[in-house]
Amino acid sequence: MTVLPTGRRTRRVALVSAVGVLAVTGTGLTGCSGEDPDAGTNGVGKLSAAQIEAKSRKAAQSADAVRLSGNVVTNGVTYKLDMRLKSDGGTGSVTSKSGTFRLLRVGEHLFLKADAVFWNHEDGKGDDGGSDTAAADKLDGMYVKVPQDDPAYKRFSGFTDKNVLLDGLLTLHGKLATDGHHEQSGVRTIRITGDKGSGGTLDVSLKGTPYPLRLVRAGGAGTLSLTDWGKGFSLEEPKKQQVVDYGQQLPSS
Repeated sequence: MTVLPTGRRTRRVALVSAVGVLAVTGTGLTGCSGEDPDAGTNGVGKLSAAQIEAKSRKAAQSADAVRLSGNVVTNGVTYKLDMRLKSDGGTGSVTSKSGTFRLLRVGEHLFLKADAVFWNHEDGKGDDGGSDTAAADKLDGMYVKVPQDDPAYKRFSGFTDKNVLLDGLLTLHGKLATDGHHEQSGVRTIRITGDKGSGGTLDVSLKGTPYPLRLVRAGGAGTLSLTDWGKGFSLEEPKKQQVVDYGQQLPSS
Protein backbone atom coordinates (compact mmCIF):
# COMPACT_ATOMS: atom_id res chain seq x y z
CA MET A 1 0.00 0.00 0.00
CA THR A 2 1.36 3.39 -1.00
CA VAL A 3 1.24 6.01 1.71
CA LEU A 4 0.64 9.56 0.55
CA PRO A 5 2.77 12.30 2.06
CA THR A 6 0.98 14.31 4.72
CA GLY A 7 0.67 17.41 2.52
CA ARG A 8 -0.92 15.50 -0.37
CA ARG A 9 -3.35 13.72 2.02
CA THR A 10 -4.44 17.08 3.42
CA ARG A 11 -5.05 18.54 -0.05
CA ARG A 12 -6.99 15.44 -1.11
CA VAL A 13 -9.27 15.61 1.97
CA ALA A 14 -9.84 19.29 1.32
CA LEU A 15 -10.77 18.60 -2.33
CA VAL A 16 -13.21 15.85 -1.36
CA SER A 17 -14.81 18.14 1.24
CA ALA A 18 -15.16 20.96 -1.30
CA VAL A 19 -16.88 18.67 -3.80
CA GLY A 20 -19.26 17.57 -1.06
CA VAL A 21 -20.13 21.17 -0.23
CA LEU A 22 -20.78 21.95 -3.89
CA ALA A 23 -23.12 18.98 -4.14
CA VAL A 24 -25.08 20.09 -1.07
CA THR A 25 -25.35 23.76 -2.01
CA GLY A 26 -26.30 23.08 -5.60
CA THR A 27 -23.37 25.00 -7.14
CA GLY A 28 -20.44 23.88 -9.21
CA LEU A 29 -20.34 20.81 -11.40
CA THR A 30 -22.90 18.70 -9.56
CA GLY A 31 -25.50 21.53 -9.32
CA CYS A 32 -29.24 21.13 -8.63
CA SER A 33 -30.48 21.41 -12.18
CA GLY A 34 -32.23 18.09 -11.82
CA GLU A 35 -34.29 19.15 -8.81
CA ASP A 36 -38.02 19.67 -9.22
CA PRO A 37 -38.95 23.35 -8.49
CA ASP A 38 -42.45 22.16 -7.60
CA ALA A 39 -41.29 19.63 -5.01
CA GLY A 40 -43.19 20.11 -1.76
CA THR A 41 -45.82 22.34 -3.38
CA ASN A 42 -49.49 21.82 -4.18
CA GLY A 43 -48.50 20.89 -7.73
CA VAL A 44 -50.31 23.62 -9.66
CA GLY A 45 -46.98 24.87 -10.99
CA LYS A 46 -46.92 21.88 -13.31
CA LEU A 47 -50.26 22.80 -14.91
CA SER A 48 -50.95 24.98 -17.91
CA ALA A 49 -51.62 28.68 -17.39
CA ALA A 50 -55.32 28.21 -18.20
CA GLN A 51 -55.62 25.39 -15.67
CA ILE A 52 -53.85 27.45 -13.01
CA GLU A 53 -56.19 30.39 -13.63
CA ALA A 54 -59.23 28.12 -13.40
CA LYS A 55 -58.05 26.52 -10.15
CA SER A 56 -57.24 29.87 -8.54
CA ARG A 57 -60.64 31.28 -9.53
CA LYS A 58 -62.41 28.23 -8.10
CA ALA A 59 -60.39 28.53 -4.87
CA ALA A 60 -61.30 32.22 -4.58
CA GLN A 61 -64.99 31.54 -5.12
CA SER A 62 -65.01 28.74 -2.54
CA ALA A 63 -63.23 30.71 0.20
CA ASP A 64 -65.34 32.04 3.07
CA ALA A 65 -63.45 35.32 3.32
CA VAL A 66 -60.58 37.38 1.93
CA ARG A 67 -58.80 40.68 2.50
CA LEU A 68 -58.23 42.75 -0.62
CA SER A 69 -55.90 45.75 -0.55
CA GLY A 70 -54.15 47.93 -3.08
CA ASN A 71 -55.05 50.31 -5.89
CA VAL A 72 -57.69 50.10 -8.61
CA VAL A 73 -57.95 52.54 -11.51
CA THR A 74 -61.34 52.76 -13.16
CA ASN A 75 -62.66 55.44 -15.53
CA GLY A 76 -59.50 57.45 -14.89
CA VAL A 77 -60.08 57.53 -11.13
CA THR A 78 -57.72 55.78 -8.71
CA TYR A 79 -59.22 54.09 -5.67
CA LYS A 80 -57.15 52.76 -2.80
CA LEU A 81 -58.92 49.78 -1.28
CA ASP A 82 -58.55 47.93 1.98
CA MET A 83 -61.57 45.65 2.21
CA ARG A 84 -62.45 42.48 4.11
CA LEU A 85 -65.06 40.49 2.25
CA LYS A 86 -67.22 37.44 2.69
CA SER A 87 -70.38 36.06 1.14
CA ASP A 88 -72.87 38.08 3.18
CA GLY A 89 -71.12 41.42 3.23
CA GLY A 90 -67.91 43.31 3.74
CA THR A 91 -66.22 46.20 5.51
CA GLY A 92 -63.24 48.42 4.95
CA SER A 93 -62.04 51.70 3.53
CA VAL A 94 -61.95 53.28 0.10
CA THR A 95 -59.83 56.32 -0.68
CA SER A 96 -60.44 58.46 -3.74
CA LYS A 97 -59.75 62.07 -4.72
CA SER A 98 -62.74 63.02 -2.56
CA GLY A 99 -61.10 61.58 0.54
CA THR A 100 -61.46 58.38 2.51
CA PHE A 101 -64.75 56.76 3.39
CA ARG A 102 -65.64 53.50 5.08
CA LEU A 103 -68.13 51.00 3.78
CA LEU A 104 -70.05 48.41 5.74
CA ARG A 105 -72.55 46.00 4.23
CA VAL A 106 -74.43 43.45 6.27
CA GLY A 107 -76.73 41.44 4.04
CA GLU A 108 -78.68 43.96 1.95
CA HIS A 109 -78.01 46.90 4.28
CA LEU A 110 -75.23 49.22 3.14
CA PHE A 111 -73.70 51.97 5.25
CA LEU A 112 -71.21 54.68 4.36
CA LYS A 113 -69.13 56.58 6.91
CA ALA A 114 -66.97 59.64 6.20
CA ASP A 115 -65.83 62.94 7.69
CA ALA A 116 -67.23 66.43 7.08
CA VAL A 117 -64.54 67.26 4.50
CA PHE A 118 -65.68 64.33 2.38
CA TRP A 119 -69.35 65.29 2.55
CA ASN A 120 -68.59 68.93 1.72
CA HIS A 121 -66.72 67.76 -1.38
CA GLU A 122 -69.46 65.33 -2.36
CA ASP A 123 -72.08 68.05 -2.11
CA GLY A 124 -70.25 69.73 -5.00
CA LYS A 125 -70.41 73.19 -3.43
CA GLY A 126 -66.66 73.50 -2.90
CA ASP A 127 -65.09 76.07 -0.63
CA ASP A 128 -66.85 79.17 -1.97
CA GLY A 129 -68.95 79.61 1.12
CA GLY A 130 -71.94 77.79 -0.31
CA SER A 131 -71.23 74.48 1.38
CA ASP A 132 -73.81 73.29 3.79
CA THR A 133 -71.35 72.90 6.63
CA ALA A 134 -74.14 72.23 9.12
CA ALA A 135 -75.29 69.19 7.14
CA ALA A 136 -71.70 68.03 6.67
CA ASP A 137 -71.04 68.36 10.39
CA LYS A 138 -74.17 66.33 11.07
CA LEU A 139 -72.81 63.53 8.89
CA ASP A 140 -69.24 63.76 10.18
CA GLY A 141 -68.16 60.38 11.53
CA MET A 142 -71.66 58.93 11.34
CA TYR A 143 -72.93 55.99 9.33
CA VAL A 144 -75.26 56.92 6.49
CA LYS A 145 -77.59 54.12 5.41
CA VAL A 146 -77.67 54.03 1.62
CA PRO A 147 -81.18 53.38 0.22
CA GLN A 148 -81.29 50.41 -2.14
CA ASP A 149 -83.02 52.52 -4.82
CA ASP A 150 -80.29 55.16 -4.68
CA PRO A 151 -77.86 55.03 -7.66
CA ALA A 152 -75.00 55.09 -5.16
CA TYR A 153 -76.12 51.77 -3.69
CA LYS A 154 -75.10 49.69 -6.69
CA ARG A 155 -71.84 51.57 -7.13
CA PHE A 156 -70.74 51.35 -3.51
CA SER A 157 -72.09 47.88 -2.74
CA GLY A 158 -69.85 46.48 -5.48
CA PHE A 159 -66.87 47.26 -3.27
CA THR A 160 -68.34 45.02 -0.56
CA ASP A 161 -69.48 42.09 -2.70
CA LYS A 162 -66.83 39.37 -2.67
CA ASN A 163 -67.99 37.46 -5.73
CA VAL A 164 -68.78 40.51 -7.85
CA LEU A 165 -65.51 42.20 -6.99
CA LEU A 166 -63.30 39.15 -7.52
CA ASP A 167 -65.07 38.09 -10.72
CA GLY A 168 -64.43 41.54 -12.14
CA LEU A 169 -60.82 41.78 -10.99
CA LEU A 170 -59.38 38.28 -11.36
CA THR A 171 -59.31 38.38 -15.13
CA LEU A 172 -56.24 38.28 -17.34
CA HIS A 173 -56.56 39.44 -20.94
CA GLY A 174 -55.02 37.88 -24.01
CA LYS A 175 -53.02 34.69 -24.41
CA LEU A 176 -52.19 33.05 -21.09
CA ALA A 177 -48.73 31.78 -20.19
CA THR A 178 -46.72 30.87 -17.11
CA ASP A 179 -43.90 33.15 -16.02
CA GLY A 180 -41.86 31.18 -13.52
CA HIS A 181 -41.78 30.73 -9.77
CA HIS A 182 -41.90 33.74 -7.48
CA GLU A 183 -42.64 34.63 -3.86
CA GLN A 184 -45.24 36.83 -2.18
CA SER A 185 -44.92 37.62 1.54
CA GLY A 186 -42.87 34.49 2.11
CA VAL A 187 -45.19 32.20 0.14
CA ARG A 188 -43.92 30.53 -3.04
CA THR A 189 -46.06 31.29 -6.09
CA ILE A 190 -46.42 30.45 -9.75
CA ARG A 191 -47.04 33.48 -11.94
CA ILE A 192 -49.31 33.51 -14.95
CA THR A 193 -49.58 36.33 -17.46
CA GLY A 194 -51.89 37.60 -20.16
CA ASP A 195 -50.17 38.65 -23.40
CA LYS A 196 -46.71 38.47 -21.78
CA GLY A 197 -47.80 40.79 -18.98
CA SER A 198 -49.58 43.52 -20.92
CA GLY A 199 -52.84 41.73 -20.16
CA GLY A 200 -52.06 41.51 -16.45
CA THR A 201 -50.24 39.09 -14.15
CA LEU A 202 -51.46 36.84 -11.36
CA ASP A 203 -49.42 35.13 -8.65
CA VAL A 204 -51.00 31.90 -7.37
CA SER A 205 -49.99 30.19 -4.14
CA LEU A 206 -47.95 26.99 -4.39
CA LYS A 207 -48.70 26.24 -0.75
CA GLY A 208 -51.95 24.55 0.23
CA THR A 209 -55.00 25.84 -1.60
CA PRO A 210 -54.01 27.64 -4.84
CA TYR A 211 -55.38 31.03 -3.86
CA PRO A 212 -54.54 34.10 -5.95
CA LEU A 213 -52.17 36.27 -3.89
CA ARG A 214 -51.22 39.20 -6.10
CA LEU A 215 -52.81 40.73 -9.17
CA VAL A 216 -51.33 43.34 -11.49
CA ARG A 217 -54.19 44.52 -13.70
CA ALA A 218 -53.86 45.07 -17.42
CA GLY A 219 -53.11 48.54 -18.73
CA GLY A 220 -51.75 49.87 -15.44
CA ALA A 221 -55.19 49.62 -13.86
CA GLY A 222 -53.85 48.85 -10.41
CA THR A 223 -52.13 46.26 -8.23
CA LEU A 224 -53.92 44.26 -5.55
CA SER A 225 -52.86 41.89 -2.78
CA LEU A 226 -55.24 39.16 -1.65
CA THR A 227 -54.59 37.82 1.83
CA ASP A 228 -56.30 36.28 4.86
CA TRP A 229 -58.09 33.72 2.73
CA GLY A 230 -60.68 31.86 4.79
CA LYS A 231 -60.08 33.95 7.93
CA GLY A 232 -63.47 34.86 9.36
CA PHE A 233 -64.45 38.22 10.81
CA SER A 234 -67.60 39.63 12.36
CA LEU A 235 -70.09 41.86 10.56
CA GLU A 236 -72.57 43.85 12.62
CA GLU A 237 -74.81 46.76 11.74
CA PRO A 238 -73.97 50.00 13.56
CA LYS A 239 -76.04 50.99 16.56
CA LYS A 240 -79.02 53.26 15.87
CA GLN A 241 -77.35 56.24 17.54
CA GLN A 242 -74.45 55.87 15.08
CA VAL A 243 -76.70 56.11 11.99
CA VAL A 244 -78.03 59.32 10.44
CA ASP A 245 -80.28 59.97 7.44
CA TYR A 246 -78.62 61.92 4.62
CA GLY A 247 -81.96 63.58 3.97
CA GLN A 248 -81.83 63.31 0.15
CA GLN A 249 -80.33 61.24 -2.64
CA LEU A 250 -76.61 60.77 -2.15
CA PRO A 251 -74.40 62.86 -4.44
CA SER A 252 -73.79 61.19 -7.82
CA SER A 253 -70.07 62.06 -7.73
